[in-house]
Amino acid sequence: MKTGRTKHFLSAFSSSPCQRRDWGGNGERGFALLIILVLIAILVTAVAGFVFSARIEMQLAANADEESNLRWLGISAVELSKYVLAESLRTPAGRHTSLNQIWAGGPGEPTETNGPLGSIRLQNVPCGGGKISIRLIDLERFANINRADPILLQKAFEIVGADVRTTSVAVDSILDWLDTDDNPRMNGAESDYYESLPHPYRAKNGPIDDIGELTLIQGITPELVWGTTRPGEATSPGSLPYDPFAPDQPHSLGLADLFTCTSSGLININTASVSVLQLLPGMDEASARLIVETRAGPDGIDGTEDDTPFTSRAMLNPAVIPGLPPPEVIRAWLPFITVQSRTFEMTAEVTLGRVRRRYHAILVRLNPLTVEVTSFWWD
Repeated sequence: MKTGRTKHFLSAFSSSPCQRRDWGGNGERGFALLIILVLIAILVTAVAGFVFSARIEMQLAANADEESNLRWLGISAVELSKYVLAESLRTPAGRHTSLNQIWAGGPGEPTETNGPLGSIRLQNVPCGGGKISIRLIDLERFANINRADPILLQKAFEIVGADVRTTSVAVDSILDWLDTDDNPRMNGAESDYYESLPHPYRAKNGPIDDIGELTLIQGITPELVWGTTRPGEATSPGSLPYDPFAPDQPHSLGLADLFTCTSSGLININTASVSVLQLLPGMDEASARLIVETRAGPDGIDGTEDDTPFTSRAMLNPAVIPGLPPPEVIRAWLPFITVQSRTFEMTAEVTLGRVRRRYHAILVRLNPLTVEVTSFWWD
């Protein structure tokens, strides 16, 4: 006699063929469903990858377009600078170059403000959907290091407070760096010295192209070149002491405050600092300060409305400016000075949306119709 449990067990094997095919059909449908799910997952992944790639391509295209727009803003800054420098020569004020003129950010002399430059501004100028801020400095406010002789270099190291024990090494090494031979001076260095360093290189044996190049020369440290930040007035890490948009940033004097690599070689007595003027032969600090105070006018501040710049070198005369040394001393300055600048460095800060960049250019003003761009670069 079969029990109920046995009947139930046997009934599982006595099912109709149709019922067994249903079981097989359900399995096939499950497998097909799994394949479809896998295909959908692959398709979703492919679409997601395509969308991601498309977004990257769009961002790259936007970046390329933004890069082009930034560059054109930088070029626009150069063209505006060229216009201002050229136009300033068309006025009587063009007989001299001084810090109260519009190119320097000053209020402008009357002959400038009554002409085309009267409506010109150099800060936050709207341009092409962005803004441009320009700062121009004349390079004749510095001495040209590529034309320096041993006496001038010695004086420069005294002015920046260099250790007298290392000055002779630095002076001779600069002259060796500039000359075209491989014969070192008594305290200098040529390629055989630099090639023995842990990271070897050769002596330039030619003109210095950038003032920072001085740090490659024996006996010259970055502090000697750039100065050091004054105690208690630290700048951001890694920043140089001179910022063209913050020229009064406090730091001790360095060679970069005295020298340039590109200029006519003359020193403009209307723009040079007291320290640079002291590089002139026979110039002492008192005479240098008297020159600066005279050109600054009654308020004693350069670049203001009451400035009285020198319109000719003949104005350096003890009969005109009491306190200057005798004429025979002044005559020694004349071959090295000018009242007109011809070489300028432009720094332009351009802003486009949230992006900001600085562009630089060296401009040479030849005449009211020609201002040449000798170099153009960006940070």
